[in-house]
Amino acid sequence: MEIKKSRGRPRAFDRTQALELALQLFWAKGYEGTSLSDLTSTLGINAPSLYAAFESKPALYRESINQYLAQQYERISALLSQAPTARIGLNAMLRGAAEQFTAPNHPPGCPIASGVLRCAEANAAIGELTADHRRNTRAMMLARLQQGQQDGDLPADLDIHALAGFYAGVIQGMSVQAIDGASTVDLLNMADLAMKAWPVNGH
Repeated sequence: MEIKKSRGRPRAFDRTQALELALQLFWAKGYEGTSLSDLTSTLGINAPSLYAAFESKPALYRESINQYLAQQYERISALLSQAPTARIGLNAMLRGAAEQFTAPNHPPGCPIASGVLRCAEANAAIGELTADHRRNTRAMMLARLQQGQQDGDLPADLDIHALAGFYAGVIQGMSVQAIDGASTVDLLNMADLAMKAWPVNGH
């Protein structure tokens, strides 16, 4: 990335790449653990340039997370919508998470599933942002379970809200386990065990 350390916004500034670098930093160190100095050093720009490009650290965090989530929501949506049954869709989502959370090309875990679970009061808006995205993921799972119920894949009287919450919790737990050093195989085994909780008369 050819970014000169100078006043104002560098002409060679690559916004997409800068957002990816910032994401990796927030992912590895957390929002509160990432300092302004960390950001300027990693992005190769000075503080005035960072503020000129992104206005603030919270704004940079939001934009970097939104860029990441645009890809993630598309991936999750495809996994769930293309699966012939709700069970196959949820299983694909769990196994995909196991592989993604332990991929070597980024920090372990997920910046949303286990990101900003607790924070200082001054950063409450950032905590709520990640909570909103966790709820969005759960809502996508719930929508697929609702479709499964309509298709007859799941019993009509099943509490699918609880089922969506259960699998959302499994994914969040897998993220924490990955951060703590769990391997891909460890997480795949967790996913397999979680799928054993699927309703016995579901497909």
